[in-house]
Amino acid sequence: MRIEHAALNVDDALSLSRWYVEHLGLTVKRRSMDEPWAHFLVDDDGSTMLEIYSNRAVPVPDYRGTDPMVLHIALVSHDVEQDCVRLKRAGAEIVTDAHEMPTGDVMAMLRDPWGIALQLIKRKEPMI
Repeated sequence: MRIEHAALNVDDALSLSRWYVEHLGLTVKRRSMDEPWAHFLVDDDGSTMLEIYSNRAVPVPDYRGTDPMVLHIALVSHDVEQDCVRLKRAGAEIVTDAHEMPTGDVMAMLRDPWGIALQLIKRKEPMI
C-alpha cells in the first residue's frame, strides 16, 4: 500500500487552500466549490496529496492549541531561513527558528494563519 492523502478538516477550506497554493507551492488536483469545499492539493513532484475540507457536521480540531510535535505537516525546503522569512510575511507565525539538528538536518516550525503546524525541513541526506 501507499498513502494517497492525509486530510484536514478546517473552518475555511477555500482560504486555507488558496494560501497553500500561493505560499507553499501546492497545486489543486481536484476541488469542490460546494460544501464541504474539499480541495485535494498535490506537492510539486505529484507524489503526495493533502485534502483540505470544511465539514461542519464534525468538530474542527484546535490546531493552534495542539503542540506541533503532536501534529504537523513537514515540507521539504531548500532554504529554511529564507522560507521562514517569506512565510512570515505571508501571515505564518514562527514557532521555532531555523536551526541545525544533531542529524545535520536544518529545521524550523511555523504555524500557518489558521494555526496548523508546518515543519520546514532540509535534510542532510534525503530520506525519500
